This record gives sequence, structure tokens and C-alpha cells, in this order.
Amino acid sequence: MSPGPPAQHRVQGQRRVHVIGLGMGPQHLTAEAVAALRSVEVVLAFDKRADGAGGSGDPLLAVRRAVCAEHGVRLVVVPDAARDRREGLTDAEYDEAVAAWHRARVERWAAAFAAHPGDVGLLVWGDPGFYDSTLRMLDRLGEHLAPGEGLDVVVVPGISSLALLAARHRVVLHEVARPLHVTTARRLPEALAEGQRNVVVLLNRRLDLADLDVAEWSIWWSANLGAAGERSVAGRVGDVLGQIEAARRQAAETDGWVMDLYLLCAPDDGAVAPRG
Repeated sequence: MSPGPPAQHRVQGQRRVHVIGLGMGPQHLTAEAVAALRSVEVVLAFDKRADGAGGSGDPLLAVRRAVCAEHGVRLVVVPDAARDRREGLTDAEYDEAVAAWHRARVERWAAAFAAHPGDVGLLVWGDPGFYDSTLRMLDRLGEHLAPGEGLDVVVVPGISSLALLAARHRVVLHEVARPLHVTTARRLPEALAEGQRNVVVLLNRRLDLADLDVAEWSIWWSANLGAAGERSVAGRVGDVLGQIEAARRQAAETDGWVMDLYLLCAPDDGAVAPRG
């Protein structure tokens, strides 16, 4: 029998919300995650590609739907809010676009929570504590609740993409007693300008490494970890960038989406071959 979710005292008037790390797919659900999933009455999930007529082309929603079906939990689909994804936004404009998107999502959550008064589950891709805003939005959801109503949030960790990246390439992400800098593609130039030499990069809309002075650096890249379209490439950036671009397209063609990340390391004493 799977262990149940951590025992917690339920405060009077609070609704329990289980924020469950999904890892990169159903094969990464831990026993704790399965127990939490089976304890809720419904799972809420945003549909990022709703067509307005009840259909969807969102492949990540399809994964959540399969997980819920496997464990006998009802899935409630919430049409996602539109997000400003224009190219060339300044940092301030980008931050405001994300904030506006989150506000709209919270409003849609509020309506869904009102319609489903029992315990609720939220399946988070990867780990809820790493480059995900579910917990921040739940904090804001309190502004929409009825007086005296609150949320009792239980977080179940998931397998992160960083852990899978290291596993797939059989590497440690940092040298002995050395730091690891984790950032987004948008802020990679800033990290390099600061002198970071061991960087993991996530949230890539595209790969812009050709525009940076990293041809001699080493890279360990993976996309769609755990999915059918999973791809991995490693080597000297100047040698393998074309391979990565091709693999990225293949991953998107196979799965209908692409989520990639990579470890980027500066050459050390002329050594540029992948370690591991």
C-alpha cells in the first residue's frame, strides 16, 4: 500500500489543496504523489490550447488527463488565459505580461474553486518549487475567497528537469565544491557578463548561443525528458549547435511541444570534452 500524504492538521474553514509534482510525466510520479492524487476529489488543469468548442490540442493537458484516468480522479479543465508572448519585450514589459497572465489565471481558478468545494489537486510539471508559479498564484487566490475561507496547501515534490538532465548525461552538474548558477535563457547573457562559468539554462523559446561568445564552452543539452520525443546532445558548443537545433525540431515534431534545458560550462585549462 502506498503511504498517504503527510498528516497535517486541517484548520476549520480551510480547503485543502494538494500541489503535486508530476516530474516529466506519469512514470515519475512518486508513491507520495500517487497517494495525494487519490485523496482529492478533483484535479484542476489549465488548457493552453482550447479551441473554444470544447476541443484541445494541448499535449501537456493530455498527459494530466491520462494520469487522472489511471488513478480514478476527475479532471476539471480550465481554459487558460491569454499571455502576451511578443518578441522584444523589455524586462519590465515581460514582468508585467507575466503578472497580468497570473492575475487572469487566479481569477479563473477562483471560479473553478467555487464550483468544486472539495479537496483539489494541481498537477505541476517538474517540481512545484522550481521555476513554477503555482504556489505564488495560490497565495493570490486568497484575495478571491469568501470571508473566513482559506487554503490549506500541501506540497508534494516532483522529480525536477535538473535531476533528469544530470541522470541522462551521467554527470554531476558542478565541480567539487564549486557553485552552480541556474537561470533562464532570457537572462543568460546577464549571467555570462557577471562571470558565471557553470550554468544551467531553462525556459528556452529558442537557442541563441550562436550570438554569444561560448563556441569553446561545453554543453550538455536535453529536451522533452521522459517523453517520446526525448533528445540529448553533448559536446563543444561550436561543434554540436547544429545537432542540437535539429534534435530540438525533432522533439517538437514528435511530441507537439518542446521543453529543453542545458548545462553550459566554460573551458578549464583547455579541456572542452564533456565530463561524466
